Amino acid sequence: MNQTLPAKTIEKAGEVLRLDIDGMSCASCVGRVERAIAAVPGVASATVNLAAERADVTFAGPGDSAAVLHAVEEAGYEVRQETRELTVEGMTCASCVGRVERAIAAVPGVSSATVNLATERATIRTLPTVDTRTIEAAIRDAGYEPRALTASTADAVDPRQAAKEAEYAKLRRDLLIAAVLTAPLFILEMGSHLVPAFHDLVMDRIGMAESRILQFVLASLVLFGPGLRFLRKGLPALARLAPDMNSLVAVGTLAAWGYSVVATFLPGVLPAGTANVYFEAAAVIVTLILLGRLLEARAKGRTSEAIKRLVGLRPKTARVGRPSGFAEVPLDEVVVGDTVEVRPGERIPVDGTVLSGSSFVDESMITGEPLPVAKEGGATVVGGTINKTGSFTYRVDRVGGDTVLAQIIRMVEEAQGGKLPIQALVDRVTRWFVPAVMAAAAATFLVWIVFGPDPALGFALVNAVAVLIIACPCAMGLATPTSVMVGTGRAAELGVLFRRGEALQSLRDIEVIALDKTGTLTEGRPDLTDLVLADGFDRGDVLGLVASVEAKSEHPIAAAIVAAAKAEGLPATAVDSFEAIPGFGVEAVVAGRNVAVGADRLMVRLGLDPAVFATEAGRLAQEGKSPLYAAVDGRLAALVVVSDPVKETSLAAVRAFHGLGLRVAMVTGDDARTARAVAARLGIDDVFAEVLPDGKVAAVESLRTLGKVAFVGDGINDAPALAAADVGLAVGTGTDVAIESADVVLMSGDLRAVVTAVQVSRATIRNIRQNLFWAFAYNVVLVPVAAGALYPLNGTLLSPALAAGAMALSSVFVLGNALRLRRFAPAAAA
Repeated sequence: MNQTLPAKTIEKAGEVLRLDIDGMSCASCVGRVERAIAAVPGVASATVNLAAERADVTFAGPGDSAAVLHAVEEAGYEVRQETRELTVEGMTCASCVGRVERAIAAVPGVSSATVNLATERATIRTLPTVDTRTIEAAIRDAGYEPRALTASTADAVDPRQAAKEAEYAKLRRDLLIAAVLTAPLFILEMGSHLVPAFHDLVMDRIGMAESRILQFVLASLVLFGPGLRFLRKGLPALARLAPDMNSLVAVGTLAAWGYSVVATFLPGVLPAGTANVYFEAAAVIVTLILLGRLLEARAKGRTSEAIKRLVGLRPKTARVGRPSGFAEVPLDEVVVGDTVEVRPGERIPVDGTVLSGSSFVDESMITGEPLPVAKEGGATVVGGTINKTGSFTYRVDRVGGDTVLAQIIRMVEEAQGGKLPIQALVDRVTRWFVPAVMAAAAATFLVWIVFGPDPALGFALVNAVAVLIIACPCAMGLATPTSVMVGTGRAAELGVLFRRGEALQSLRDIEVIALDKTGTLTEGRPDLTDLVLADGFDRGDVLGLVASVEAKSEHPIAAAIVAAAKAEGLPATAVDSFEAIPGFGVEAVVAGRNVAVGADRLMVRLGLDPAVFATEAGRLAQEGKSPLYAAVDGRLAALVVVSDPVKETSLAAVRAFHGLGLRVAMVTGDDARTARAVAARLGIDDVFAEVLPDGKVAAVESLRTLGKVAFVGDGINDAPALAAADVGLAVGTGTDVAIESADVVLMSGDLRAVVTAVQVSRATIRNIRQNLFWAFAYNVVLVPVAAGALYPLNGTLLSPALAAGAMALSSVFVLGNALRLRRFAPAAAA
C-alpha cells in the first residue's frame, strides 16, 4: 500500500509544475482540469493544453504538488506517473523508514513513497519529469545512502546480495574486534565487583588509577573503532532533530564514556562519592548491539531466500540450434524464435512451445504441484522447470523479463515491498518513538537526580543510559515487513503469488469465496455430448454450420463443438458478419445462411421459443450438462449439449473452504439448472446463474451483504469481478487479462491453491500480530524497568549492558519468529 505523504513540496513563488494528463477529450475537460487545479491552495494559475495533454501549474507561494495531483484525479482525469525503486542503505529502525518516506515525499512531483525496512527498498510514485538524482539527494540529506536498482529484476538481485554480504563481513569483523577489546575490560571491572579477591589483586598489581586508564584505552578503542558507525549516523541525525536508533546508542554510550572520562581524569569536579566509571557499560553496549545487528543481518538475509532460490533456477546456458548443429550459448544470447534442445535432467532455459519429442517435466517450482506433467508437440514449457525423462526441442517464445520465472520474481518482490494496512499504526507510533525515548531518558535522569539516593548522579546516569539503550524501534520496524517477505516467498514456493502485499491482510478477513464455474470449478475443456435436432434438420448440416460459427469464438464450449465437427469429418465453411453478443451467444452468416448459437435468452431475443426442447434441456441440465440452442435461418434448429467435467480437486477444495469457516458461492453465466446441479454435487452454498459479464460484479456486491468477498476466476469476463472483489484470485492457467486484474495469482488450476492462499494469509497475519505484540510489549514493560520503576519496590535496577543485550535480542526474536513461516505447510484439504 503506497502511503501518500503530504508535504510542502513547492518552495517559492513562480515555480512551475508540469503534468501530463490522460483522459481529456474536449474543451470542457480543459476547463474542468484548470478549475480543479486553480482551487488548490498556493496555485497562482493553471494552463492546460488539450493537444499536448499537458498542464503547466504556476505557484504563488509554497504549495503541495501531491495536492495538485489529487485534485486532477478527483476531477476524473489521470496524471501520468511512473514507479521507481531505489535501495536505501543505512536504515536501522522504523523511525528511519518514516524519515526517508517524508524526505522523498517532499521532492516536488513525488506523489507517494513507501519504504520497506526489511528489503531496504523505496518504491516511489512520481511524475516523469522528476529527476531521480533529486530524489537521491533528498535521501542523502536525510542521512541515508540511495542506490539505483538495475532494470532487470533478476540482475538486480546479485549486486544487492553482494552489498549485503560485504556489510555482513564488516559487521562480523567489527564484532570480533569489539569482543576482543571488551572481554578484558569487562573482566577487569565486573570481576572486581563480583570477586573481592580479584579486586584486591587488581589494586595491588595494577592500581586504581592505572586500572581506570587501561579501561579508558580499551573502551575508547571499542567506541571509536567498531562503535564509530553509531556515532557517524546517530549524531548527525540528532543534529537534524531527527534522532534514530543510532542516536539512542550514540547518546547512551557517549554519556557513559564521557562521565567515566571525567571521573578518571577530573574526579574533583564531581560530587563526593560519585566519581565512578562505566567504561565497561559503553564497551559492552557497543559489542552487544553489534552482535544483535549481525544476527539481524543474517536473519534478514534468510527472509529473502525465496527470491534467491527463484533466481537460482535460471540456467546459465542453453543448447540452441545453429547452422552447424546445437551449441551451448549463454542465456543472454537466446532470442525469441530460437530452437532449443533439452536433455533428460536439465533445466528448461526459457519459455517456449514443444516442437518435437516428448517428456515429463517437473513444474513444482511454478505450480507447487509435485507430479511431473507430460509434454509433447504443441505443449508449453516454462523456463526454470526440470525435464525428467525424455528429450525434446522447443521454440523460444519468451526471454529475459518476459518469462514466467521473471514475472514471478517481479510479483514476489513487489508483494514483499508492499505496506500492509496494519503497518499504519506502527508508522504513527515509530515517528514519535525515538524522541519520546530521549524525553523519557531525560526525565529519568532528572527524577533520579532529585529523588534518588546517594550517589544520585551515578544512579541518574546509569538509569538514563539504560532507558536510551533498551528502547527498540528496530523490532517494531521489522515486525511487519519481515513476515510479509517470508510469507509471500513461501507462498510462491507453493504456487501462490501475491501480486500486492496488502492482499495478504485482506485475504485473511474474507468471509465468502465466490467461484467462477468454467475453467475454475470445471476442467474448462468441455465435450459435445448431445445434439438434439428439431424436425426437418440434418445432424451433419446443423453441426457443420454451428461449428463454422463457433470457430470464430475463443470460448471453451466453442472449441468442444469445433472438435466434434472435425471428428465427424465436417468441413469448415467461410463465415461472414460474425458478432459476439456478451452473455447471449454469437450470430453469423455461413454460406448465405443466418446462424445463431447461444443461451435460451438469445433465442427469446430472436423471437423463438426454446420451450420445444424444455424436457430434454431440463433432464440434461440435471446431469450437470450445459444446454445451448442453435437457430438456422430464423428457425430453432437444435439443442446443442456440452459437458464440462468438474475437476477432481474441486470437491475437496469446497470442503476445505467450509472447514475454514467460509461461505462458498458460484457465479456463472451457465444455465441455472446446470449450475444448481454442479453446486449440489460440490456442496456450494449460493448460486448465481445465467449471469452476464457485468452481472458478475453485481453478484459480488450482493455477496458483500454476507461479508468480505474473494472472487476466483480465469476468463476475460471474470476480470471486472476480480477487480471489484475485496480480493481477486486468478487461476494462473487463465487469461492474462484476468491475471492482471487479480490481487493473487494461482499458478496451478487446482482450487486447493486458494485454500493454501487463505492459510498463508492467516498464518502471516498471525505472525505479524505476534511480532507487533512482542515489539510493543517489550518496550512498554522494559523501558519503565530500565528507568528504575521497580527500585522502590525491591531495589531492582537494569544495567546498561543488560539493556543492550535485551534490545539486541528483541530484534532477533522478531526476525526468528518471522522465519518460522519458512516451514509453513498448508493443511491438507478434505
